[in-house]
Amino acid sequence: MARPLSVQLYTVREALAGDRDGVLRRIAGLGYGAVEPFQPTADPKGFRTVADDLGLTVSSVHAMDLLGDAPGEVFEAAATLGTDLVILPAGIPDEDFTTRDGPARAADLLNGLAQQASSYGQRIGYHNHWWEVEPVVDGKHGLEALAELLEPEVFLEVDTYWAYVGGADVPAVLERLGDRVLALHVKDGPGVKGEPHTAVGAGTLPVPQILAARPEAWRVVELDECATDIFEALGESRTYLTSLEGA
Repeated sequence: MARPLSVQLYTVREALAGDRDGVLRRIAGLGYGAVEPFQPTADPKGFRTVADDLGLTVSSVHAMDLLGDAPGEVFEAAATLGTDLVILPAGIPDEDFTTRDGPARAADLLNGLAQQASSYGQRIGYHNHWWEVEPVVDGKHGLEALAELLEPEVFLEVDTYWAYVGGADVPAVLERLGDRVLALHVKDGPGVKGEPHTAVGAGTLPVPQILAARPEAWRVVELDECATDIFEALGESRTYLTSLEGA
């Protein structure tokens, strides 16, 4: 892999709330080399110190606070954490992906945030769920329609599981989106809404083909819900993904 395998920390949110440093230590102990925080403004200096001590890189950050009154605080926190990739993980109305003119509203929001981010040396990205992919207008998934309207510096972190649930041929979509995709959320499961995820490699997704479609992107493991022990699932996911190294 060109980059260390990362973990979206929402995966371990319950354990993280009680023992941040211990959770980071367990993730490093499983062999992961990076993490993706979802609350970057919560003690970024302390987080960076612990991550550095454990040899963990911050691949990117998720930040709903980008939609608040002080997005600059998010950009400053991201810089402290050591990344220039700041991702809006949700918050755009679902209906903006269901009509011809809806993606333009979403693009205006993201392009505006990108202008603000640039003054901090940061880049803005967007992370999808199924509702940006499920609607098809003029033969294009909503996410693809959005991508065509984004400024070049705005990137996508494609959640491959939710794209699959939304009905996409995920490798084909990734091929069409091309260099716009800088990161992938890699997850697995039954491929239906409302069911818990599995360790990567234990579900229905065509993971090797997905990874081969964007081999240079950050690979970020996320399991929103899991029926088994979450740390065991993370360990199994890393073992599987490492076996596909070079995919």
